[in-house]
Amino acid sequence: MSLLHDFVEKKHCIFIEEAADWREAIRIGCQPLLADGTIDERYQKKVIECVEQYGPYIVLIPGVAMPHSQQGAEGVFKTAIGFMKVEKPVVFVEGDPDKYANLFFTLASCNPEEHLANMSQLADMLGNDDLLEELMENVHNEADLLRVADKYPLE
Repeated sequence: MSLLHDFVEKKHCIFIEEAADWREAIRIGCQPLLADGTIDERYQKKVIECVEQYGPYIVLIPGVAMPHSQQGAEGVFKTAIGFMKVEKPVVFVEGDPDKYANLFFTLASCNPEEHLANMSQLADMLGNDDLLEELMENVHNEADLLRVADKYPLE
């Protein structure tokens, strides 16, 4: 099953219009992982603290953020990725569009092998410009996400 299908099947996806700021975006993006016990609030807090301490390192490319903390962080009970689409870009650095994000892939890892498999699929996704454009422009709900997953089958 592809990572995009996985997001829907595990209910690890959320679609919102906007977030007040990047901290709220991270908190909202963690909700699906909190809901099923993948993480708890300690991990959510640690991710925010890391961005406060190290800057917006989680914005990998313009439009795409990957909230995460270091391996072995407290509050992680399963290995998973959560997906969030925010219609209005979330600003990490005011005036620097390269540090805005609409797509959030929240990583949680307690199993290195599963984490590497997830990272490999995520790297394939991020390397596909057409797929990223579809996610940015045409995904607004779970049905859209499944349609794009079927259009771009990544295994």
